Amino acid sequence: MFFYCIILFGEYFLVSENRGGTQVSTGLAVTLIIVGVIVGLVGGFFIARQYMMKYLKDNPPVNEDMLRMMMTQMGRKPSEKQVRQVMSQMNKASDKPEKKKK
Repeated sequence: MFFYCIILFGEYFLVSENRGGTQVSTGLAVTLIIVGVIVGLVGGFFIARQYMMKYLKDNPPVNEDMLRMMMTQMGRKPSEKQVRQVMSQMNKASDKPEKKKK
């Protein structure tokens, strides 16, 4: 929304300058449009990132049934204990904040 307002603001001043309205330089209007595009891209990236992290936390890509099927395909007959143990390890790994390596 903010991105859209900045573009409209910049276009308004570009058009009104030609009609003798408010005097805003073309450079300022172009700068405002570029700033709006950059702010929109950065904001969109972080909003999409938060949405995807929440979505993957609520809907994990692997559940117990899929895990049983994978273990069966590998030639193992998984017990309920093994399935729950692997699921708990996967949940621990996903909940643990990733450390940045230097």
